[in-house]
Amino acid sequence: MHRHDSYGADNSIFMPGKRRRMNLVAVCTNLFLPWFVFCGIFSLMSFDIHYWAPAAAKASIVAGLLLATIAGFTSYLAKRQDADPAWHNFATLALLIATILAAVLGDMNYWYNMHTFYDLGNLNTYPSVSPQREKGQQLMDAGRVYFADGSTLDTKKAIAFKNNDLYCVAPITNAKHQLDSYDFWAVGINCCSGVSSDFRCGEYNNPHARSGLRLMRDDQRPFFRLAVQQAEAAYNIKSTHPLFFYWLQDPIAEMNSYRDDGFKYFLLGIFAHFGFNAFCVACAVVGFSKIGRN
Repeated sequence: MHRHDSYGADNSIFMPGKRRRMNLVAVCTNLFLPWFVFCGIFSLMSFDIHYWAPAAAKASIVAGLLLATIAGFTSYLAKRQDADPAWHNFATLALLIATILAAVLGDMNYWYNMHTFYDLGNLNTYPSVSPQREKGQQLMDAGRVYFADGSTLDTKKAIAFKNNDLYCVAPITNAKHQLDSYDFWAVGINCCSGVSSDFRCGEYNNPHARSGLRLMRDDQRPFFRLAVQQAEAAYNIKSTHPLFFYWLQDPIAEMNSYRDDGFKYFLLGIFAHFGFNAFCVACAVVGFSKIGRN
């Protein structure tokens, strides 16, 4: 006698030569439900809900874990009723994996791509900024800065701070004037040797580059500050309130690249998870069918 499959027996077929019944409802449920959960949590953790309402995004993780718990409980009930708990066990594991993967990958996508994009979008844009006139304290809320004509990188005052990586800095100056305070700095990682004049960060060799996109990585900023302090000591200059920028011609295109990368990794993630889950379901179908052989 076969035990009943608690997903229901009316939507099932027999596999030739095997006694175990393959339940189409169970197969379809386990194929799509974990993927839907993954897509939902991955989306909420990756995009603007995480930025504006982080508690709501994190609540989706709790919801995913709750679904996995419910699936585990139904497995327990099926076993007590002498029904087949195999697909319930699979659903529990699949939902748990989908929730954890979506939470981790979504958080990574958010912090590496979308958070930077949202932050930059909320900061101000300043045109025609003169490194000679303006001071760093005046542009605390700057996200994109378009420097005035004559602004350039002073690579002769470039320097790097080494902490596993090389944190490279070079002051943004006015070629015709000496500055009282060097508050605007172009930055990059591992794009210099630490030797003066050896600065190859951003669009350093683009004659049309005269703009800056604000550095938003809090974990990197302290190392760039240390590099500026080294430059102050090495070149006998002062930097009262240093601000750090990526040196570019088109900061809007660079900013939008964070958004494009975020959507690209989101699409890659949802299709990859569907393929992974479909493979697991296929393996489960084959494995469960073999259990019922004479």
